[in-house]
Amino acid sequence: MEVAFLLVAIAVTVLTVTAIAGRLGFAPPVPLIAVGWAASYLPGVPTIHLEPEVVLLGLLPPLLYAAALGTSLVDFNANRRPILLLSVGLVVFTTFGVAVVVHAILPEVGWPAAFAIGAVVAPPDAVAATAIGRRIGLPRRIVTILEGESLLNDATALVGLRTAIAAIGVATTAMAPVGEIAIDFVVAAGGGLAVGVVGFVLVAKIRKHVTDPVLDTGISLVVPFATYIAAEEIHASGVVAVVVAGLLLGHKAPVIQTAQSRIAERMNWRTLAFILENTVFLLIGLQARWLLDDVRESSLPTGTIVAVCLSTLVAVVVLRLVWVFPVRYLLVRPGADPATGQRPPASYTFLIGWAGMRGVVTLAAAFVIPESVEHREVLLMIAFTVVAGTLLLQGMSLGWIARRLRVPSPDPMDDALARATLLQQASKAGEKRLAELADGEDPYGVVDLIRQRIEQRNFAAWERLGTTEGEESPAALYARLREEMIGAERARVLEIRSTGSVPSEVVSDVLAMLDIEESMLDAAEQERADVEAERVSRPAGQQCEHLESMPLVDPDRPVECEDCVRIGSRWVALRMCLTCGDIGCCDSSPNRHATAHFHATAHPVIRSVEPGEDWRWCYVHHLTA
Repeated sequence: MEVAFLLVAIAVTVLTVTAIAGRLGFAPPVPLIAVGWAASYLPGVPTIHLEPEVVLLGLLPPLLYAAALGTSLVDFNANRRPILLLSVGLVVFTTFGVAVVVHAILPEVGWPAAFAIGAVVAPPDAVAATAIGRRIGLPRRIVTILEGESLLNDATALVGLRTAIAAIGVATTAMAPVGEIAIDFVVAAGGGLAVGVVGFVLVAKIRKHVTDPVLDTGISLVVPFATYIAAEEIHASGVVAVVVAGLLLGHKAPVIQTAQSRIAERMNWRTLAFILENTVFLLIGLQARWLLDDVRESSLPTGTIVAVCLSTLVAVVVLRLVWVFPVRYLLVRPGADPATGQRPPASYTFLIGWAGMRGVVTLAAAFVIPESVEHREVLLMIAFTVVAGTLLLQGMSLGWIARRLRVPSPDPMDDALARATLLQQASKAGEKRLAELADGEDPYGVVDLIRQRIEQRNFAAWERLGTTEGEESPAALYARLREEMIGAERARVLEIRSTGSVPSEVVSDVLAMLDIEESMLDAAEQERADVEAERVSRPAGQQCEHLESMPLVDPDRPVECEDCVRIGSRWVALRMCLTCGDIGCCDSSPNRHATAHFHATAHPVIRSVEPGEDWRWCYVHHLTA
């Protein structure tokens, strides 16, 4: 019962602190560490030792797998050079740099132990990078690089740690063999890659025959642990195996899983990742008291302990910044960002260098250092100082620095525009297939009904870009009315349920149908709110000769649909032809005069003339810019 009570208390604390931090606008990691640190001194709170097996086998695989599932393989591949240079090159560079610093201050620990603590503090944490980077709204390219780095750098660090510990048992004064580390890493990475690919192939074959979402989710929960254990059993990298399996399964999910299975898997892993990643930060804070108590019993002077801890913290911060700038300009040489058409500025590089928060893997890996190592308690304190210090120093200041450097966050307007364009192109392919399937006879009007629903979906996507100020768009009006109807429908279903006249399974199915429809309306409404809150648009860099030859031109006449004015009709939003300057109403409007103008003249490009919008649309290629 004591263990059960402790687990419930941890869960309640995590949920409470996370909710409060969210309301106050703080990223959860730092408040959770602070609460854990304070709680470790409260009477009645047991001393919790974070065992390495619990973290490396119980927490690391599911956290890495959840992050890998949500990482785009396309984006990962597009940024593979900076990711590999950070996850391999920077980890090795930091390991050697920290080893030199620690050995200079504490020469009695020996080179192998110095390299061991260097490998421990070298890798930034996947959880910290995701939790803080997304929270403060860093550009997607930066978040992709940080996520990709943190997915793979643990493998490099753990291989280096394993080699250093092996050297401790041989000779405490010998340098860690660089060649052996390199060979071990290649073998571990190659083996992990093979296990991850094999795991992906097996699960993909099984999933093609599984249609039950519950069974499919159960398979998903087994994958990270199975691939990690299988890789470690053959002395390969379990980290690489989990990441590879997660990346490939996430990329192929639309092909090998049913829609219900994808929805269930996505929600389950979001929930698990949320609980685990925030629990990790609380557990880090709970280690503070016993670590400090052990350090007080050390034979080293307090000044020396403080010096080595702070020097290591400074070293990991400075070494990362020293690495990223030369690597950017000498090795990576990034090209134009496809989202903006511009080369990423130096401020992006600085943010990547500053976003080096360490996490639970660093603390857990420190406990792997043998107890026979001299001044082990100080090495553990070094790891804790680096974790707490980077989360406090870098995690708390990252958002402020991003704002000072004027690094733009992802723009909801761009997302809405890209979504509408993608839906338009998808609908075009769907209509082509529908024309192939339709045999010309449609006595029930099914084909027309399908086309009408596709149009409504596309119109709703375009309307989220904004409508005339002060007016409610048709999609927003539909959502408001339909949500009121769903509320009435649900109330009636619950009333019937209370009579017991309908089987409970049938009632549950009907309620689930209403919930799915309402959740879709809620998601659309949240997107409209995000776009309205930030009415800024930037060119999307699409390739189209019509768009390239038609620059933005401001209207030279009153912004109104003359055709609507003439017939006394209302419009939703206005578009202007960039060839002749004609202004017409959009396709969400009753009369669709802008599209009618295109069909009459074949003028290919229009622009939005709504306040705050400067995007253009090509009727020929169905692209925006």
